[in-house]
Amino acid sequence: MGTIWAPSLANNAGPKYQRVADTIRTAISEGTLTVGTKLPPVRELAYQLQITPGTVARAYSVLTDEGVLQAEVGRGTFVAEKQRQLQDDVWSRELHRLEAKDPGHASLFSPRMADVGQVSALRSAMQVVAKSDPYAFLNYPTRDAYRPVRQAVVDWLSDQPLGALREDEVILTHGGQNGILTVLQALLKGPQPVMLVEDLSYAGFRRAAELLRARVVGVAMDEKGIVPQSLELAIRKTGATVLCTSPEVHNPTGLFTPLARRKEILEVVRRHDVQILEDDCYRMGEAQAPSYRALAPELAWHVCSISKSLTPALRVGFALAPSGRAQDLRRVAEYSYFGLAQPLAELTRVFLSDPRTKGLAQEVRREMAKYVRVAVNALGGFDLVWNDQVPFLWLRLPAGWRSAAFTRAAEANRVQIRSADEFALRDGRAPNAVRIAINAHISLKQFEEAMLRLRTLLDNPPEQISV
Repeated sequence: MGTIWAPSLANNAGPKYQRVADTIRTAISEGTLTVGTKLPPVRELAYQLQITPGTVARAYSVLTDEGVLQAEVGRGTFVAEKQRQLQDDVWSRELHRLEAKDPGHASLFSPRMADVGQVSALRSAMQVVAKSDPYAFLNYPTRDAYRPVRQAVVDWLSDQPLGALREDEVILTHGGQNGILTVLQALLKGPQPVMLVEDLSYAGFRRAAELLRARVVGVAMDEKGIVPQSLELAIRKTGATVLCTSPEVHNPTGLFTPLARRKEILEVVRRHDVQILEDDCYRMGEAQAPSYRALAPELAWHVCSISKSLTPALRVGFALAPSGRAQDLRRVAEYSYFGLAQPLAELTRVFLSDPRTKGLAQEVRREMAKYVRVAVNALGGFDLVWNDQVPFLWLRLPAGWRSAAFTRAAEANRVQIRSADEFALRDGRAPNAVRIAINAHISLKQFEEAMLRLRTLLDNPPEQISV
């Protein structure tokens, strides 16, 4: 079905193809062009508007990519149905429900965020970035040019218990791991520096230490986190100058260090002039206690990112310096990688400044919580540590299972999980436990089937399996 339509570009501004696209959008929103209406052929519309056919073709292409128009081979270009126009949002919301190519396989190595609209929001943000000042794409990053980006980060973190935070105390990094490395480069000194970590800890701490030729020493833990007496002893024996810890969401156990224990730990490190690096990358919900940075602004360094709250794909993290130490952190960043690429920094600013993004993070948490509950329903009869605001679970294995054997058996049943061995120091002892990450890229049904396969294994340790 065609229509009588007399478009005019007189009241629009910008490149001609954008003006054509805006004119068509306006006609659709005003009802002049309705669903199913066939648009004029490219050459005909070009003749009417006195512009080149290539300009019209580009406008049609932009609107087709957005789902506003629908091109049909041999028939022409039509105003798409509303469902078609919203296909990006629909795809965004349904992505995590699509079955993997292998319907029986579940990779639970690392958390995979539910997509509740981030893809669509990022695509919109990319379009904004693409229209930025062209000179921004031709210059090196500068501290002053990135001030709006850092302020967007400060605003994004404004509801977190981080203490007073200025934009000049924020260093943009390539994800949380790069943030950890950047902080450690600013802190570790001497021919063989020593840093402390929990006995079981995020492997990224150790990998960063290896790059910096630092020695890593483990500190004993209990159900509340680092044991202060063991910390005191480790500092006295090793002369360590840095403590790396994750008090809000300990990786891999999911434990939380309460405020009273944090204060005890601070008493120890203050006595010995030890700096604290707090890794807060795995927390998805609200903090349960003030950060070390809020409690000890003179000695606490903080690293966080949007990898677990929105998407790990951007590889954007934030390293926060203590009071008076921002220059040390900035120098490391400028000397080692000079700063984020301008398009990535600007994308971060636009994305975090979008008023919808906070809501997306909340929706991610709600979706991930559904998967956690499924896991708890299946495995809750075992020794399981979980929190519906944490994207993984810690499972202590029953008698008869060793973690290495259990992970092999799980993989044979097409479920990939991590053994506690991967989080232990080389000379440390690992418990018989595994970490199970939430994968919201697969359907809840597929995830539940994976949990039930794990439960079958747990119910049948090797010595009970008949042969």
